[in-house]
Amino acid sequence: MEVVILAAGKGTRMNSSQPKVLHSIGGKAMLSHVLATARELDPAAIHVVIGYGAEAIQAHYPNSGINWVLQEQQLGTGHAVQQTIPHIDQDQDDNIVLVLFGDVPLISPATLQSLLNETGQENVSVLSVISTAPEGFGRIVRDDSAAVQSIVEHKDASAGQRLINEVNTGIMAIPAARLGDWLQRIGNSNKQQEYYLTDIIALAVADGLEVKAIQADNELEVMGVNDKAQLALLERHYQMQQTKQLLEAGVTLRDPARVDIRGELLCGQDVEIDINVIFEGKVKLGNGVSIGANCVISNTSIGDESVILPGCHIDETEIGCAASIGPVARLRPGTKLADGVKIGNFVETKKAVIGPGSKANHLAYIGDADIGSACNIGAGTIFCNYDGANKHKTVLGDNVFVGSNSVLIAPVNLADNSFVAAGSAINTDVAADSLAVARAKQRNIPGWKRPVKGQG
Repeated sequence: MEVVILAAGKGTRMNSSQPKVLHSIGGKAMLSHVLATARELDPAAIHVVIGYGAEAIQAHYPNSGINWVLQEQQLGTGHAVQQTIPHIDQDQDDNIVLVLFGDVPLISPATLQSLLNETGQENVSVLSVISTAPEGFGRIVRDDSAAVQSIVEHKDASAGQRLINEVNTGIMAIPAARLGDWLQRIGNSNKQQEYYLTDIIALAVADGLEVKAIQADNELEVMGVNDKAQLALLERHYQMQQTKQLLEAGVTLRDPARVDIRGELLCGQDVEIDINVIFEGKVKLGNGVSIGANCVISNTSIGDESVILPGCHIDETEIGCAASIGPVARLRPGTKLADGVKIGNFVETKKAVIGPGSKANHLAYIGDADIGSACNIGAGTIFCNYDGANKHKTVLGDNVFVGSNSVLIAPVNLADNSFVAAGSAINTDVAADSLAVARAKQRNIPGWKRPVKGQG
């Protein structure tokens, strides 16, 4: 079996310079969904027909093993598939060509496998659906015995044919040995003057082959995207599929309609997720994890019993067990937090490795740091890691206390049990069990008058 994916169209109604198939659902391009589904079927080859935005599409999938086929002029679906014929094995008697569409992102492997199971060398299988709004779709035309005779596009259909509510999804499974001949025989004598792939159905019937129409259960599964409204509709359907799986697995969602999964989310037992939470990339939540409202979590693992309070942004971070983050904290790439770490409100970290039980509860920036266990980072503390040209590292031992409103100017090392007085600017190493005080001597000036606003 070989797969042909049609992805050459511009998608004019998307009103975008981006190729239609690169618009995303669930955080990845529509074409990526189709490719992932196709690969689950273990095809001998995947051929993707591209046209508009061909370079951008190819650049999106480097080293993908895809056979890219260029359709320089978009003359219809039949013409698009015809471009792949030189690349398809037509000599192997049992080879099947499965035709998919790059803008039909939610088709499932199970549905396609059902279609393939009904396809042999003496029949063609098409995927149809009973539509509640068949306007614009090709109709499946059957004879009095319910045998499929042809597919008629909406613009070419008679008034009677337009009453048919079984419509063509475009997805077909076709014997490879016959496909090339049929494509040579189709014409473009229709209202759109295009070469329709669907015209091979009448040719197959005329050649004595059976055409099977396998009906999909869900209309949204086979819906194509032609505009942003349809993209939004499928996005919400996709998200509800994801949240349904989470609910079935025992995850507590305060409102399933207000959680977005734009990647892969793995959850342990007794996980709770509040509203307006976005998961991006690969995220893993351990047992008993609680995620507060309005958080964005990307490519992160969170250990058992950790609590993420509302309003946090967490990206490429490893969080241990029983940690407390937020509210309104930002953890940037390279952050690694051990068990029991506390990161409070308006604290930002970047490439910070923080040991067990350490805490930064308020208003701090911790960048390029290696912090031991049981440390306290006071409010207003800044790790100055950038000298205008290069980044430098700050190292804290265990049980280090940094007073409020201090500045640690890297590179600098604070040894075990050292103590930094509040308001200090530290730019040299502090020995173990030492107090560092680095601030100007206070002066009190008697009789000082506050400035007043100018007169007049």
